[in-house]
Amino acid sequence: MTEKKEQKLELKPGMTVKVHERIKDVDAKGKEKERTQIFEGIIIAIKKPGTQSGSFTVRKIAKGYGVEKIYPFNSPLVKKIVPTKQADVRRAKLYYLRDHKKKLKEKKL
Repeated sequence: MTEKKEQKLELKPGMTVKVHERIKDVDAKGKEKERTQIFEGIIIAIKKPGTQSGSFTVRKIAKGYGVEKIYPFNSPLVKKIVPTKQADVRRAKLYYLRDHKKKLKEKKL
């Protein structure tokens, strides 16, 4: 009897993560395709951690514009989350990064 053990991922604000999400595309002929897209950015907020309705917000700068995505923890569209770096932060919500021009000091995990 084999049980699938889920590895509990410890997400924190200031962590740079790669979120692998499933995207459904429709081509010119009307055929649906499914692919995996990677969204890499910094976690600026975690809401209701440890609950069914919890979510986290990831922000990145793309072509000079700030892009934010909110992912539920239990979303079937999120395949996996890979942490890459951890920044030194002192706050739980990093909304000041929206106006902040400087980079945070980060260390690799």
